[in-house]
Order: sequence, then structure tokens, then C-alpha cells
Amino acid sequence: MGTPTGSAGRIAIDAMGGDLGPAEVVASAQLALADSRLANDLTLVGQPAILEPLLKKHGLASHPRIRLHPASEVITMEDKPLKAIRSKKDSSMVRSIELIKSGDAAAVVSCGNTGALMAGGTLKLRTIEGIDRPALAAVIPRAGGYFILIDAGANPESEPRHLVHNALVGSHYARVMFGIDRPRVGLLTIGTEEGKGNALSTGTHEILKRAGSAGLLNYAGPTEGFQVFADHCDVAVCDGFVGNLLLKSWESLAKFFKGTLESELKANPLRLAGAALSRGAFKALKARMNPDRYGGAPLLGLRGNVLKAHGSSNRHALHAAIIAADKVVRADFLAQVARETAAINALIDAPADAAPAASSSGVE
Repeated sequence: MGTPTGSAGRIAIDAMGGDLGPAEVVASAQLALADSRLANDLTLVGQPAILEPLLKKHGLASHPRIRLHPASEVITMEDKPLKAIRSKKDSSMVRSIELIKSGDAAAVVSCGNTGALMAGGTLKLRTIEGIDRPALAAVIPRAGGYFILIDAGANPESEPRHLVHNALVGSHYARVMFGIDRPRVGLLTIGTEEGKGNALSTGTHEILKRAGSAGLLNYAGPTEGFQVFADHCDVAVCDGFVGNLLLKSWESLAKFFKGTLESELKANPLRLAGAALSRGAFKALKARMNPDRYGGAPLLGLRGNVLKAHGSSNRHALHAAIIAADKVVRADFLAQVARETAAINALIDAPADAAPAASSSGVE
């Protein structure tokens, strides 16, 4: 494939992946088609015998903005990723990814097997020229807004250049999702002092400093775990091992606080009365903490827009994922990243004491 181009006008949805089944996927498509923000049309990929009755049930059988693309097989959560991609060539996931490769779709949304989606995306689409590997990006709430966590679990073992690539694609994703011109990029580590951390973090820090001086990134410096939930950075960069631990810990902690708060509020009638008066505040808090708000985590760095929704995504989470994919397509995300990759790699490969070149990316 050549340099990534803009929208092909459709978003392919792997209709057979996920825990809740095709019925929830079709319901999410109905919600998305009723959403005025959706600019691209939809293609549901899966078994016609199952999907056609569901489309009819939801009044979508003859909808002008949705079509069905047949796929006879399903990649399950238990399948080995590489084996599944190679052996189940007519699976809904593989066929969805191939729609991007053929130019018949501009993005894919799937809540299926994460490893298989990453393997399939990497093997069939390849990475943007100069980007070594894709990374998962997750949107997490913080004080005053949200931040992008990257890598959230795709690559447990990384080198400094991979984390710098994560910073580049994560910064562009923050621009698209949050509308921030110069997202602040923080490097997740154990201390803010120079030289503190392991070889990966210290090596990455030196390159990110030079990228900041060259105007390629807005580098906010080393960032400790407690700072990511303050208004410190818009993109938190780390390897997939650390990122997945942080993501799962945050999700677990959010559930813990929700359960504890509900239990304490029900402890006596006086607290229940106070809770009733504060219902609006609790509703707003629940909305901010809801992981379904942005619907999924994109695999950034591929020559195609691939978004991974949670395996247990309901129709509302999938609806959010479809809208997020649509937003990335309209922003021409891939072309933006491709334009700056060569400059960031030249900086990575330059001697550590070389003077940074001025950026021509438009980022000051």
C-alpha cells in the first residue's frame, strides 16, 4: 500500500465479534445512523442469515446508508490471534480489515479478539512508513478533561523509538478527539528528576526533549502516576505493559468507588435523602467516569483506521466507537501522521548532541 489517503466514505463494523452478539451491534448501527454527527456510511460485516433478520427488526433492511458484507466465519475470544487470522480467512474481522485494504472502507470498528485485531491490522494493512508498530490509545478522565493513554496494551516490550512514535500518533489523536492544537505530552515514569527511571524512560526522555525543542511535540516532561489524573498532560506515553496496568487499575478503581459510594449512601435514610438532592451531581460524575464515553481504543500507527471496542461493549459503547471512528476519518488522521513521521525519525536517529532542526509541521 502507498501513503494513506482520506475517507472512502464507509465505516466497516465487525458484526460478529464481542460478548453481546450481533443484535447489540445492529442496535448500535441504528443509534449511529440516527446521530447527526455521523458523516460516513456503514457496512456491517458478518453472517447474512443472522444479520438480515436483525436489520429488518430494527428497520434498517433497506436503509440507504447501510450495507451488508458477507463473512461466514467468526474469530472467538479464545482463538490464537495469528492462527485465527491465517486460518479463518472468511471471518468477519478479516473481511472488515480487507475492506480498508481494498479501499471500500475508511475505518474498522470491532469488539472482537484484541490480539487478532492487532495481528490482522498489522499483517494486512502494515504500519505507516517509518512507524515500527501500532499502539493502543485509550481515553481516560482527569481533572478538567481527559487524556490519551498510549500504549494501553498492544506492546508489552518497547524501545525508546517506539515510545516516541507513540507520542507522535497520540498527540495527533488528542488533536482530533479533544480539539487541542498543541497537546501536552508526558512520559509516564517514576520521578520527574533528570536521569530517574529505567533505561527505557531515560532514553525516551532524551529524544522527547529534542522533539520538543524542534517543535515536533509539546513535551511536558517526565510524569508520575498521580500527575496523569491532574491537569498535567493530554497524552501519557508508556509501554504496553505499564499502560495496561494503569488502564485496568483505573477501571477497577472506578468500579470500586462506584460500589462503595452506593453502599455508603444507602447506609441510612438521611444519606439517602442527601443522595436524592445530589442526583444531578452523581449523574454527571457517572457520565465522566463511564468508559463507554469514547467507545474504544484505536490501533494507531497502521495504514488504516482500526478501532478496538471493549469485548463487552453494549450498543451505546459501540455507538460511541462508530462516532469516534467517523471523527478520525473526517480529520484525515493518517495523512497528518504520515507527514511528520520522517521528521520525528530523523530526530530519533540523529546523534544525541545534534542541534534540533526547526519543525516544518506547523506545530510551534
